[in-house]
Amino acid sequence: MSISFGGDYNPEQWPEELQAEDVRLMNEAGVDLATVGVFSWALLEPEPGAYDFAWLDRVLDRLGAAGVGVDLATATASPPPWLAHRHPEVLPVTADGTTLWPGGRQAFCPSSPVYREHALRLCRAMAERYAGHPALRLWHVGNELGCHNALCYCDMSAAAFRTWLAARYGDVTELNRAWGTAFWSQRYGSFDEVQPPRTVTATANPTQQLDFRRFSSDEHLANFVAERDVLHEVSPGVPVTTNFMVTSHIKELDYHRWAAEMDLISNDFYVTAADPEGYRELAFCADQTRGLAGGGPWLLMEQSTSAVNWQPRNVAKQPGELLRNSVQHVARGADGILFFQWRASQAGSEKFHSALVPHAGTDTRVWREVVELSRTLDRLDEVVGSRTVNDVALLVDYQAWWACELDSHPSVDVTYLDRPHAVHAALTDLGIGVDVVHPDTDLSGYRLVVVPTLYTVTDAAAAAIDAAVRAGATALVTYFSGITDEHDHVRLGGYPGAFRDLLGIRVEEFYPLRSGERISLSDGSGADVWTELLHLDGATAEATYADGPLPGVPAITRHEHGEGVAWYAATRLDQHSLDALVRRVATEAGVRPIAPGRAGVEITERTDGQRRWTFVVNHTDTDAEVDVAGHDLVRDAAHDGRVPPGGVAVIRR
Repeated sequence: MSISFGGDYNPEQWPEELQAEDVRLMNEAGVDLATVGVFSWALLEPEPGAYDFAWLDRVLDRLGAAGVGVDLATATASPPPWLAHRHPEVLPVTADGTTLWPGGRQAFCPSSPVYREHALRLCRAMAERYAGHPALRLWHVGNELGCHNALCYCDMSAAAFRTWLAARYGDVTELNRAWGTAFWSQRYGSFDEVQPPRTVTATANPTQQLDFRRFSSDEHLANFVAERDVLHEVSPGVPVTTNFMVTSHIKELDYHRWAAEMDLISNDFYVTAADPEGYRELAFCADQTRGLAGGGPWLLMEQSTSAVNWQPRNVAKQPGELLRNSVQHVARGADGILFFQWRASQAGSEKFHSALVPHAGTDTRVWREVVELSRTLDRLDEVVGSRTVNDVALLVDYQAWWACELDSHPSVDVTYLDRPHAVHAALTDLGIGVDVVHPDTDLSGYRLVVVPTLYTVTDAAAAAIDAAVRAGATALVTYFSGITDEHDHVRLGGYPGAFRDLLGIRVEEFYPLRSGERISLSDGSGADVWTELLHLDGATAEATYADGPLPGVPAITRHEHGEGVAWYAATRLDQHSLDALVRRVATEAGVRPIAPGRAGVEITERTDGQRRWTFVVNHTDTDAEVDVAGHDLVRDAAHDGRVPPGGVAVIRR
């Protein structure tokens, strides 16, 4: 087995005679997997029911003859113009009633039966034609589902939403209870009266907003499942996937609900160029993707060789950054490294998006780094199929993210991913591996469970966290966690309702801080954004507020609970102070680093049960001293304890 290498191949953008050169260069670069047909619906079906597969036949035959496997898309990612022309009712509509027209991509309502009918017809035709093709390795449904049309508020969506609500709640009385419709005279007499949370005069019902996001994610998932089932029927044995977008700026789909429906988890990730430490988000999201894969291997479906086209300032990657980014993904579970796209487009919205073959051709730094990356990945093939075993679980939940960032909350400065990212960075800098997983995950094998900003939590998840601590684990909970149930109803009796007994505290009132206001703690820690009027109920105060609105009130607490310990951070510590707290908590929990780390040096590990591979990625401009003995697969030599500035090492132990 080998690490897959390649990317999106869109030969329909170019003269067909260029394909011979494409195949030659793919062989030179070591490409062994190409994603084909993602945006080709308009060419494959130029008129309703009239298919033209001849050009695609030649593409697949040519790739197969060259030993390049195919990840074949169903081509349903972006409908052709004729669909909206004949059926304008398929177009998505925004909350304020604006119709989104063709001319971009994903111009369809996810609840449209017309879109579903045409998409499934094309999917079946593709499967019937290519199920037995020798180059076929993987089926690829749609593309980045929900990226541009996640939420549609049209009348078809409204009707589908009502059907979804009826199935969820059974009767309108239960809906009224869940939505708290006694407030603002919102009581419904029947499901027929319910609308999506369209633009309203004030602020929309929060549970209505939350349920609409759940519904919308489920509608996109239903479209995926419908195509997947056709592929399983016609093309049995070939895995089916779709590319997730696990990243800090896209939250529209609940990938935890999606993961169980995938034959293979795949993800697209693009580094944020404006962030000089963008590699930290990459590390977090790669760990989260591995969590969606149940701890097993997954596929990086897309990344960029250099700049993208859609950020405000599309900064080119520095020399060596492509290698570091790619090894980061492998270190955190990816068994394939693919890119968008093979050849940089000459026209269209993404013409300035980097590619494996740049506009300037092969006499370029990017091409040389691509070829070298391929050679490096070849030397790492032995890690394929291995897994990651960590002692720390960091809990994340898309539905908690949605609810946490609804309107009318105590402070706009409280955002969902802020604390998960900060704690993950602190653990990574210590050389400690982290599993980023859903609260429903089995927590029994973890020494440390981190619960950051888990605003909404179910009774079952709260009980599981409690049970893990009672059995001997350590928990670290941060502010604005356990506040509401799954209906976004506040848990009464004092905050944080779901975790009061676990933490041995009771919070009387939130005291959010003003913009830019900073406070100090008794142990010298610095903090901002948030404070709480907290009372001890069995816990001990490890630090109190030294100033601010609540001097002397506990800010960091510790509570012995069963056989374990639960810590609580009631304020937003600055990164230095959070690092110190995380180090203390991890040490108490008995969590040991893979090897001592430091800021900017990632140390992670994969294992097959017999061998271990320690991955070191040095993002700094100084040598990294890593005291691990073994053979460095990158250099194909014994590891000498040093990883150079900007360098990587993969050490077989």
